[in-house]
Amino acid sequence: MSDKSNAPQPWKILKSDMVVDEKWYKLRRDEVELPNGHVMDDYYVSVRPNVVLVFPVTEDGHVIFVRQYKHAAGDIFIELPGGVIDEHENNPLEAARRELLEETGYTSEEMEPLLEVIDNPTKDTNRIYYFLARNAHKIAEQDLDVSEHIEVLKVPLQEVESMILSGKVNVAGSIALSLLALRKLGV
Repeated sequence: MSDKSNAPQPWKILKSDMVVDEKWYKLRRDEVELPNGHVMDDYYVSVRPNVVLVFPVTEDGHVIFVRQYKHAAGDIFIELPGGVIDEHENNPLEAARRELLEETGYTSEEMEPLLEVIDNPTKDTNRIYYFLARNAHKIAEQDLDVSEHIEVLKVPLQEVESMILSGKVNVAGSIALSLLALRKLGV
């Protein structure tokens, strides 16, 4: 049985200021009081929009991945399709369907929410909504933003785990969703 006096408690926000408020990046500086009474006046938080990530499985047993350059890490990565839930969107499922279509040209009428996770609770505010899309099929060409150049990859379902274990897929969210989806599918 746990000792209630040692149970974690939330911090109190004494003051909060947005120090960077740009279209692509928002940074907040909080003054917080910890449960022990200590005050920190410079706790920085990245205010990030929620995102969706999709594990799309085609009718013929392939998983649709995307391969693209990510500037912060300075490299090209294989990931699952996904992206930001736009400000006007309030339904993660619709955002997931939109992102899948824009990045890959694929869609699915069988999109199942798997899990809502926190990416980096120490410094980021956003949540990630994971979806499994069964019977994904191509209905259009990609509709990419000016900053996107995305290669679409079709990977046999049975090869996904080995791609993760060998490090070919090394982005945390894509790894977590892939392993959840594989378990859900019984692969």
